[in-house]
Amino acid sequence: MDKSFIKLIEQSVKQNWDHPAFTDFKGVTLKYSDVARKIDKIHTIFEKTGIAKGDKIALIGRNSSNWAVAFLASVTYGAVIVPILPDFKADNVHHIVNHSDSVVLFIGDPIWENLDESQMRHVKCIISLSKFDVLHENTPFSVKEIREQVDHFFEEKYPDGFTPEKVCYFQDTAPNDVCIINYTSGTTGFSKGVMLPYRSLWSNMLFASEVIPLNAGDNVVSILPLAHTYGAAFEFLFEVTRGCHVHFLTRNPSPKIILEAFDAIKPKVVLAVPLIIEKIYKKNILEALKRPSLKLLLKVPVIDRRIKQIICKKISSIFGGNFIEVIIGGAAFNPEVEAFLKDIGFRFTVGYGMTECGPIITYDSWKTTRLFSSGKAVVNMEVKIDSSDPLNEVGEILVKGENVMLGYYKNPEATEQTFTKDGWLKTGDLGLIDEDGYLYIKGRSKNMLLGPSGQNIYPEEIEAIINNLPYVQESLVVEQNGKLTALIFPDFDATDKDGYANVDLERIMEDNKTLANKSLPGYSQIAKVQLYPEEFEKTPKRSIKRFLYQSVNQA
Repeated sequence: MDKSFIKLIEQSVKQNWDHPAFTDFKGVTLKYSDVARKIDKIHTIFEKTGIAKGDKIALIGRNSSNWAVAFLASVTYGAVIVPILPDFKADNVHHIVNHSDSVVLFIGDPIWENLDESQMRHVKCIISLSKFDVLHENTPFSVKEIREQVDHFFEEKYPDGFTPEKVCYFQDTAPNDVCIINYTSGTTGFSKGVMLPYRSLWSNMLFASEVIPLNAGDNVVSILPLAHTYGAAFEFLFEVTRGCHVHFLTRNPSPKIILEAFDAIKPKVVLAVPLIIEKIYKKNILEALKRPSLKLLLKVPVIDRRIKQIICKKISSIFGGNFIEVIIGGAAFNPEVEAFLKDIGFRFTVGYGMTECGPIITYDSWKTTRLFSSGKAVVNMEVKIDSSDPLNEVGEILVKGENVMLGYYKNPEATEQTFTKDGWLKTGDLGLIDEDGYLYIKGRSKNMLLGPSGQNIYPEEIEAIINNLPYVQESLVVEQNGKLTALIFPDFDATDKDGYANVDLERIMEDNKTLANKSLPGYSQIAKVQLYPEEFEKTPKRSIKRFLYQSVNQA
């Protein structure tokens, strides 16, 4: 592979000129040639507006073809892209745009309605993602007029037509130059802009090219938020470098819409967060496995294998049936679900990464990965455990390599705290590594609780047990007055279907507590269960925002 990330994009655009590049699900399709034309016209607007190489360009909106075009136009111009999650509140968006020193803002129309341009005084122009119209300008000349004449400028520039050999993107970048600033939070005082250099993106592309055999024309569905590195790297950027056809859902990816898209598009690779897989398992498989007749048949060896093949085929068909593998990441995976999927031969693997690594750290193919492991260190990366006995004694996961960020934008204190003195990135996660290099994640260091005699308690492990009990949708284990409380959001669809009232639910959850405690050591017993009335608030990776619930009813 050419070591230039931008060169990979340029080569793919030229080689796949007439192939479909992006489709808004049930909407318009852009070929790679269409994408190239749009990029070139946006470059013209940048040039005539006085945008310099290295300037920051913010981008906020739901996944769409035009979001992808705006991203590619920015990085191929030599600008630094600042993707912002569309779920951030207006004040958070203003803060990120200002903190990042962005001079251009691409924005989805529904989000624009809630923003105040006067709060972003350094932005030269704000451009709509629907038609790339100029919504606001703050320049001594008219950017709107430049936009209106851009087709004329394009024809002047290419009087003999726009052909693949005329595509030429900015290449004068060093491996350590910043390409992306990705904010881990929108809240003032908490937001940290992760500076990812070109080498990080190139290295992530190299990893994917070695382990995910995608070819030009292959279909992929973009489900995860593109403003997050997991979705951006492996549902969008890698696919572009391979000439794939990316389908954007363009709206909130509800389970119904996701499954409809999988059935229609039949993607070649699927990325998922654990929550999606666990919901499919609960709704489609768990109820059937409880039937006495099926339980009996699963004890007969030959029939057992046949039933597992049928179940595997059924789950595979839910994802379109055409995938190489399902790659799961972003949060802890329920061990019972993982063990079951492994047992039936479902093609899935669990990887590990973080925004600060753009994102990949460990991975292994579904064919060779080990149960409950997150794989091994990927190409260009090293992983070690901060422990005197990494095989048996849990310690913080430390990483080093090409994927690792430069630091946090305008935050040298946080950057210094995140690296060891000898240059290892402190992930904040806890784990073990076996003798063959497989990583086993135990939890977040900030989530870990101490037992009565100093024992380490990992709430994620307790929650995994609770979440498989009757009528539990999801759970969260917190410490209250030195004891463990399980906050439980019930599966109200199931309770309504079976006719249970709230008083019955309280009794059922008490029974669930007894069942869970039978599987737990004495120091991590659940002292109390508390029903929670609504789904827990989550991050874009669909992991629960634990900090919001640490003081729930502590009185």
